[in-house]
Amino acid sequence: MNAFVRYATMGVYKLFYNFHIEGAENIPQDRPLVMASNHRSYADPVILTMPMKRPVTYMAKEELFKNKLFGWFITKLGAFPVKRGGGDMQVIEDSVAILESGRHLVIFPEGTRSKDGKVGKGKTGVALIAAKSGADVLPCGIIFEGEKLRFRSKLTLRFGKVIPAAEIAVEDASPKALKEVKKRIMGEITALVEGVPVEKEIIVNEN
Repeated sequence: MNAFVRYATMGVYKLFYNFHIEGAENIPQDRPLVMASNHRSYADPVILTMPMKRPVTYMAKEELFKNKLFGWFITKLGAFPVKRGGGDMQVIEDSVAILESGRHLVIFPEGTRSKDGKVGKGKTGVALIAAKSGADVLPCGIIFEGEKLRFRSKLTLRFGKVIPAAEIAVEDASPKALKEVKKRIMGEITALVEGVPVEKEIIVNEN
């Protein structure tokens, strides 16, 4: 995230929400990561980007870039356009290239937002990207009550322990192997969302 936009956005979130960040000490600063998170709102990419010092990239449908002002804004936040129907393998290749360039990559394995906060089964794309890139995976959890994020809601962003690439490496990209990797990643995300404690909490806004 552009530094100015990052700090400005953080200020807005401190004003509008009771925003907590937990487990920030789990974020390595020396390498790019696959940031795998549950999906709760359209604001999730912004929420995930704010604490990261390394540049972050996430996918966004190309229609969002038609408005030049909004397109400029989300580009500054790290978005890149993905064409619908452009082919899954092209998305995988683009994702691997982003990680190899040194940027973090945000992925929402569920593929759609959860209205009730429960974590879905997820898709194997996250496992394939992790396997092909050789990047470690950082499980992330976004937690708030209700279907929508409302003014002064308690909003928690929780980071888990990194899953080393060596622990989820696969010799082949068979559906069975990728499914097992995906299950490991989704299990870590679910544990974060359901409240497994982390060692340290940072209170961004106590009011």
